[in-house]
Amino acid sequence: MGSATSDLPAVRTPLGALADTGLKIVVVGGFGVGKTTLVRSVSEIRPLNTEEVMTQAGVGVDSTAGVAAKTTTTVAFDFGRISLNDRMVLYLFGAPGQERFWFLWDRLFSGTLGAVVLVDTRRMDESWYAIDRLEHHGTPFVVAVNRFDDEPVRHSLDEIRQALALPAHVPMVDCDARVRSSGKDVLITLVDHLYELAMAQETTP
Repeated sequence: MGSATSDLPAVRTPLGALADTGLKIVVVGGFGVGKTTLVRSVSEIRPLNTEEVMTQAGVGVDSTAGVAAKTTTTVAFDFGRISLNDRMVLYLFGAPGQERFWFLWDRLFSGTLGAVVLVDTRRMDESWYAIDRLEHHGTPFVVAVNRFDDEPVRHSLDEIRQALALPAHVPMVDCDARVRSSGKDVLITLVDHLYELAMAQETTP
């Protein structure tokens, strides 16, 4: 896959002061929500992933309700990279979604500048833990609703915000994790959010 620098809009550079070498971003969410797909679709390098074929050992442990066609699962984390401009690189870490791997999340959050919470409206209750841990760590985040073709009901962003009890200052966007341009829009939304938070801190007496 070619470099992402040529087709991404310029990002305002003051955020670059927050990290000279790169910005660590974590993608979190429930099992089967599309985290691996998002990292794979936007990464300008061949992404590192730890997907393994699901086996009988996971039956009764990893719930596949709503994602019955899923045959693989992340057992550690995904890693990818995307350049926003000549100075700013995002290092993307996709966290495993199964509850038995949640103990890895706190370690992944270390040094993280911001996060994307990927939401599947078919399994919205699995988003709570990700949001809770990010709020606990004080990590800024945006919520991206991954739209699936087989959604039984297409809920609006306002309805999803209300269901997740998200405050108004947390950005929300629709996305299709399979589409590179859609994934880039999610990351640009996060970077803009981090920029606004950084500017607000600078202007606070």
